[in-house]
Amino acid sequence: MTSKDLILNSIRTNNVVKDTPLPDYSNFGLTFEDKYAQFSTMLESVGGKALFVKKEALDETVKSLYPEEKVIASNVEDFTLGNFDANEEEDPHNLKDVDLAVLRGEFAVSENGAVWVKNKDNRHRALYFIAQNIILVLDKSAIVNNMHEAYELISFDEPSYGAFISGPSKTADIEQSLVIGAHGPKSGYVIFVE
Repeated sequence: MTSKDLILNSIRTNNVVKDTPLPDYSNFGLTFEDKYAQFSTMLESVGGKALFVKKEALDETVKSLYPEEKVIASNVEDFTLGNFDANEEEDPHNLKDVDLAVLRGEFAVSENGAVWVKNKDNRHRALYFIAQNIILVLDKSAIVNNMHEAYELISFDEPSYGAFISGPSKTADIEQSLVIGAHGPKSGYVIFVE
């Protein structure tokens, strides 16, 4: 008998784990009594802010938040203040002058204050990161407790772009000081519409 056979036989005879059932993950992850309050708290902790408005008040709300912004790109149906069509641009570098991007979010995650966005209607995924300011708009009912629930909603059947965004751009690499807007949007809002 070779040393390999001795080792394998020893493993077979001393294998004490037999037919152990896998753990149940049906009740896994944090849940929150008030998902919106938790989401707002988490988003504010990273420099963003969540608002709740009626669908009819979306234009007015955005105008009150950003009264001076000139170049506004949007893919939100109920938002009428957009005056720049980013999809008409060939080169994403031409989006550098977008003052405000008002973009649709798919759903929000209470656990970390993040919003899942997809690039389906945006020709350039850079729009999420190159605009000076960003507002993500989503339906009030589109919120989940945690990332486990979030991944259940994401489809990987066909190749596409998607990202979780939480508030404005930020970094804390330099002397552990949080810097907002270092390499992307300077401000970020999430607006839940009903």
